[in-house]
Amino acid sequence: MVQIRFPGVDLDAELEELRLLTVSAGAEVCATLTGRRDRPDVATYIGKGKAEELRDIAANEKIEVAIVNHDLSPAQERNLEKIAGCRVLDRNGLILDIFAQRARSHEGKLQVELAQLEHLSTRLVRGWTHLERQRGGIGLRGPGETQLETDRRLIRERVKHLTARLEKVRAQREGRRKARHKIPIPTVSLVGYTNAGKSTLFNRLTGAGVYAADQLFATLDPTMRRVTLPGHAEVILADTVGFIRHLPHRLVEAFKSTLEEVAEADLLLHVVDAASPERLEQIEQVQEVLREIGADSIPQIAVFNKIDLTHETPRVEMDESGQAARVFLSARTGVGLELLTGALSQHYRRARIRRRLHLEAQDGRLRALIYEHLNVLEEVITVDGGWQLDLESSEADLAWLMSQADFRPSQIVPIAEPVLARTGS
Repeated sequence: MVQIRFPGVDLDAELEELRLLTVSAGAEVCATLTGRRDRPDVATYIGKGKAEELRDIAANEKIEVAIVNHDLSPAQERNLEKIAGCRVLDRNGLILDIFAQRARSHEGKLQVELAQLEHLSTRLVRGWTHLERQRGGIGLRGPGETQLETDRRLIRERVKHLTARLEKVRAQREGRRKARHKIPIPTVSLVGYTNAGKSTLFNRLTGAGVYAADQLFATLDPTMRRVTLPGHAEVILADTVGFIRHLPHRLVEAFKSTLEEVAEADLLLHVVDAASPERLEQIEQVQEVLREIGADSIPQIAVFNKIDLTHETPRVEMDESGQAARVFLSARTGVGLELLTGALSQHYRRARIRRRLHLEAQDGRLRALIYEHLNVLEEVITVDGGWQLDLESSEADLAWLMSQADFRPSQIVPIAEPVLARTGS
């Protein structure tokens, strides 16, 4: 592992994150090389002296790959490989490799391949030994086309093909999102720094069994489940990819359709690793990515996870308006989980008002839909064989109800109307 300390950089924190990334990629750390500079070296980034030191370490330890925790230009990467005599991988390349290992869904694999090809297209000179050969032969004589130009053309064609396929997948995802919006169930997205415990919390809330591990980027593909909260309120909970400092821009672009699930959410649960000494910086890094994808204006509740490691008391802290702003819990042990579900229920119930709806005997279909999608507090059978339903609903719920073909505005009756014949509901 190679890490250069520049002014204002926490060397220990950067090295620990690089170690976690390296182990997550399946590599074994054999040696660490650090140095101090005021600015990057133009030719090698780490400087000629450190590059020669890297060469000696690579020879002595039989290093297969040197991972540099910085963004290297193609020329810097090429120069370092020549000096060190081993493969050199920069931070972007390492994260892309992890993403390639973890992608499971069709869309995730397309997104990773697109980001990898765009990354590779600037580094072809480094990776190929046959690039200067001219193609020749019958029907191919003339100025010819270098192998490098051929490879670049093939990559451009593949990128174009992947972009078109991703656009089709994005359109399908948009169609599914519009279908969800027709049903008035709000969406809550889990966001946070990678390895903060989002998937563990998601599993605790939903019982979904999503893969969760103590490693960076354990989850890439978004997963969505419906969750019933106290008071019969329902939300759709979405688990998304974790963020990291200096997240490669190509990945943000490639995963934009996935991150749209975050940008389209009604509420964000910002999961924070309360046991991490870098939690404040990690919070800022998450906020930076949210600003980049246009999700910084969505309401948030901060969830400080892993209090079993900090020995803090599970609690809810309110903001000035009386809304839950911070929840302290442990997703691993389940301590404080009921505080989070209670805070979510309160968040959505504040925007709901009580309404009474009168349905006639022939409105059985509408009644079934209401029970499926809305919060029915009480039901009363009327003398004419219909139903009187007391609902707790938001304006979005009311808009959905009014859009139903069977609904008539006259069905909403005053809340003070007397009860006629009570069922045991």
